[in-house]
Amino acid sequence: MNLGMLFTRHARYRPDHLAVVFGNRRLTYLELNRQINRLANAMLNLGVKKGAKVATVLPNCLELLETYWAAAKIGAVVVPMSTLLLESALKSLLHDADAEMVITNQAFAPIISGIRTGLPNLLPGGCLSIEETGEAGFLHYHALKAAETDSEPEGPAIQGVDPFNIMYSSGTTGMPKGIVHSHDIRLAYGTSFAAAFRLSPESVTLHAGAIVFNGAFVDLMPTVFQGATYVLLPQFDPITYIEYIHQERVTHVMLVPAQIIAMLNAPNFDPDKLDSLEMILALGAPLHLEHKETLNRLLPGRFYELYGLTEGFVTVLDKLDYPRKPASVGIPLPLFDMKIVDEAGRPMPPNEVGEICGKGPILMPGYYKRPDLTRKAIVDGWLHSGDLGYVDEDGFLYLVDRKKDMIISGGVNVYPRDIEEVVVQHPDVNEVAVFGVPDDKWGEVPFAVVTLMPAATADAAALKEWINTRVGAKFQRVAEVRVITDFPRNVAGKTLKRELRETFANRAAHG
Repeated sequence: MNLGMLFTRHARYRPDHLAVVFGNRRLTYLELNRQINRLANAMLNLGVKKGAKVATVLPNCLELLETYWAAAKIGAVVVPMSTLLLESALKSLLHDADAEMVITNQAFAPIISGIRTGLPNLLPGGCLSIEETGEAGFLHYHALKAAETDSEPEGPAIQGVDPFNIMYSSGTTGMPKGIVHSHDIRLAYGTSFAAAFRLSPESVTLHAGAIVFNGAFVDLMPTVFQGATYVLLPQFDPITYIEYIHQERVTHVMLVPAQIIAMLNAPNFDPDKLDSLEMILALGAPLHLEHKETLNRLLPGRFYELYGLTEGFVTVLDKLDYPRKPASVGIPLPLFDMKIVDEAGRPMPPNEVGEICGKGPILMPGYYKRPDLTRKAIVDGWLHSGDLGYVDEDGFLYLVDRKKDMIISGGVNVYPRDIEEVVVQHPDVNEVAVFGVPDDKWGEVPFAVVTLMPAATADAAALKEWINTRVGAKFQRVAEVRVITDFPRNVAGKTLKRELRETFANRAAHG
């Protein structure tokens, strides 16, 4: 049993169905499966064995998709790396992952060449580039494929519990945490999300976020499981994104909040162009109610929201539940379970805030080579999220904030999201992030950073006054508002609030 068998199956029974679109490339399942097989056979001939770690340092491209599924067919373990990693962090993660092969492009080949001596597990011929490179010791990805047969690879027996990939949650600060996902876990992604999103073999999924992040598997796996069509863009651009939805008759999209806001504000936004959509899924960070209401008014009956952790727990707010539970992030999927606990691990009653804990069929077996961190994250089979929330009488989850984002001001717990929900109602505000900064009197005070709409007239002082007359309590008043042109983001489009906090907390501390 392996995930690559899905392509073998679709190539046989749905050979002419469109599998993937990337730029001007359009491959059927038969054509894509042949490309996957060529790469899998090349890997085997280079000495890649079951359990070998195959790292990638690639932007969105067909070669990255091929690598995922070729590795699956032979039992190798894919370790996708972000193209935003600095050289030192990349070296650290490749070493931690025990990488035996690295597949990259022309831009990163010199970096990989410079750090390869620090990778003791690297195979001879273990550096591949998808483009021509002048670096010594690199093999050409496409030349290797061209020399191979497209017959099904004769790889080792693979079990569902065997690892499929390792997703690193961090690579810039602190110790790296490689989250292991097995074939069974990724298959559960396929079955669980296909059912939750009403995704069928005739669906068309559009994805513009970086597919090196775990969130990409939320729509990739159900699309592959059903043998549907996956349209991949190099990166997110709201104008291009809207045109692709219209052109390809896309049914399912998945966006982080910043991308939803950008799409709503795009000059070519037109509900008629988006009439093929059956799902608009928000994930990665809370989408403020103001934006949810705008989206649902313009494109009614399509909004879903997902709350989840790469370590293996999710809830989904269904599009039919949104009208009666708009502030909720939904309920656990079938075969998942959830509880809210206090600091001592005791279950909390409805409407009481505590830590969100969950379990289900996508729960990781652990962090790679870090049993100590695994024991802290998973206690008695329950994943402890580090997020704060509560459930209502119907069992729907409401996300309050991350534990680490909570502000303690004068001994009072202040939740940034409550303040953000107020700020985003100002007509000049595009996006907002609220966090705590040090204060001599109160310990911490709320601090707001905003980006503005193009025609905005309000300044920071006016915004501060507007916010502080509308928040529900004195301790929610912001000490300061700063206006910036854009938020720092990772390649998935998620706002890096930690970077904002570090930047402005330091400025606030020094006046």
